[in-house]
Amino acid sequence: MIRRVIHIDEDKCNGCGACVTACHEGAIGLVDGKARLMRDDYCDGLGDCLPQCPTGAISFVEREAAAYDEAAGLANKAAKEQAAAKPHFSGCPGSMMRQFNRNSQVNAKTEDSAAGHTASPVAPESQLAQWPCQIKLVPVNAPYFDGAKLLIAADCTAYAYANMHQEFMKGKITIIGCPKLDDVDYSEKLTQLISNNNIQSVTIVRMEVPCCGGLEYAAKTALQNSGKFIPWQVVTISIDGKILD
Repeated sequence: MIRRVIHIDEDKCNGCGACVTACHEGAIGLVDGKARLMRDDYCDGLGDCLPQCPTGAISFVEREAAAYDEAAGLANKAAKEQAAAKPHFSGCPGSMMRQFNRNSQVNAKTEDSAAGHTASPVAPESQLAQWPCQIKLVPVNAPYFDGAKLLIAADCTAYAYANMHQEFMKGKITIIGCPKLDDVDYSEKLTQLISNNNIQSVTIVRMEVPCCGGLEYAAKTALQNSGKFIPWQVVTISIDGKILD
């Protein structure tokens, strides 16, 4: 029968595996580092995978394909949910979703000296709470977004502002991007992220340079399009590392 199914352009695919996670029926897999439609009868033609692809490699086509088998798809979905209880990832190792526990308190070590016991200097601990952190790579339905305080930060802010981790990232889920380097509009993905999760607050940290306005615009557009009333703020960092009023 002729029906709508997805098509994956392997030349555009970067093997991140985001579409594999997004496909609830298990129709997509990774073969030799590239996403591939494994079974036509699992593909319902709805395209949940399309907006998750960071490279635009997935599109719809009308072609001869096996009819969608809802029962088989549901059975496969149940099997995937059961397997999800075990640590498993089939995508690019560098994009594997991880969550870190940053709640542990660091106790100062002691060392003996001629004067007695003195506290040793403690190295600052990273406050990045999850991986990946790039807006283009982060899964919009990741469990760490549930109830999260969201930090949307420009790439350069972590280098320009010395206390970025303790002052802005601590206690938040951090996602980063650069609209000039990525040359994309983040608003669609950010809208999905905010709409699909119980986000408690949004903090936007950007640089003072004009190109960073694209990140602020995308975040504001996403907040508006989500239809939710969420507390938000914008913080601007100067190129010499100061917070601007």
